[in-house]
Amino acid sequence: MTAADELAQRCADVMWADDVASRQLGMTIEAVASGTATVSMTVRDDMTNGHGTAHGGFIFALADSAFAFACNSRNERTVAQACDIVFAAPARLGDRLVAGATERARFGRNGIYDVRVTRGDDVVAEFRGRSRTIGGALVDVTEEGHDG
Repeated sequence: MTAADELAQRCADVMWADDVASRQLGMTIEAVASGTATVSMTVRDDMTNGHGTAHGGFIFALADSAFAFACNSRNERTVAQACDIVFAAPARLGDRLVAGATERARFGRNGIYDVRVTRGDDVVAEFRGRSRTIGGALVDVTEEGHDG
């Protein structure tokens, strides 16, 4: 594991400790590295809508969480500036959804990230997030002799 990926994991650990929403939704961080993150969630009965499919808000929340871990992986406090999602296929009760976030570009205080939400080989949704750094670090890189 590279130093940048170790830092990304430390950042994710700090964020996860305070991320009650993602934990309460049953999400799991599968992987995190510099500029990327993979988060999974299983669709529960309280996440389904009147059509018997997963409510889009929960799919968005999963994608948004993967986006958050990816865009904060470089130890710069970062928030969403704008996000959009396209739903490609329905998810159903019991489906295990996996959201893989990938950094596409960073410029100034801004970033662009794509998140693909899948169920096995099927694409459920495509999400694009635009981020903005807000100042400050998630972890102190000097605490253990790290220099960033």
